[in-house]
Amino acid sequence: MGRKYYKRPNKQALKKTFKLLSFGVLFLGLAVIFYVFFPLLSWQIYFAPVFANQNLKTPIPKTTILTQANISSLLSLSNVVNVDYTNAENWFPKYRFEKLGKNLTYSLSIPKLKIKNATVSTSDTDLTKHLVQYGGTAVPPSKGTAVIFGHSTLPQLFDPKNYKTIFATLYKLENGDEIDVNVDGVDYKYIVYEISVVEPTDYSVFEQNYSDSTITLVTCTPPGTVWKRLLIKARIKAT
Repeated sequence: MGRKYYKRPNKQALKKTFKLLSFGVLFLGLAVIFYVFFPLLSWQIYFAPVFANQNLKTPIPKTTILTQANISSLLSLSNVVNVDYTNAENWFPKYRFEKLGKNLTYSLSIPKLKIKNATVSTSDTDLTKHLVQYGGTAVPPSKGTAVIFGHSTLPQLFDPKNYKTIFATLYKLENGDEIDVNVDGVDYKYIVYEISVVEPTDYSVFEQNYSDSTITLVTCTPPGTVWKRLLIKARIKAT
């Protein structure tokens, strides 16, 4: 009768495998937590210190940003899936986007942010190709308000030549900063006079005031989310 041999399991190898699996699960859990809460933390890191020094018309109070109620509200908004936010039409979903009779293209520069000659277009709503002027709003330097949308992401990914990140540092603008617009080869200077944060359901951004020529730059905020809308308003500089 032949002998049978049984190999004793290598307990050290098993312990090492379980240890690696444990670290893997822990890392995955931390990554998920970081993904969910980093936008809230980045608001405090990047935005709160900046906005605390500015006269915002409709700010999110610094003392209430991380209350339980606000966290629940913001996280509920993050559950919106299958929405393409590189399409400007989806930023204010219940507002009807008007098509202009003709396609217009001009350029926009923000010296403070090193944004130079960014293309603004009414041809479509694709924010990966250019900044988008919302249809039905005034075209500079006409009287009224030109509403211009630009995509953003986390500030550390900012690239002034990439339309997917071009407005990532828009929050750094302050009252008195300059925005340059070139239409048909003519330069116009606009000066920032108001900064605000609104809900995606606030359509007042599209209101037209024909007493002067103004522009409103719009992007999502806090950084890395689509929860709120940051508005930068500027008025044409008198010559």
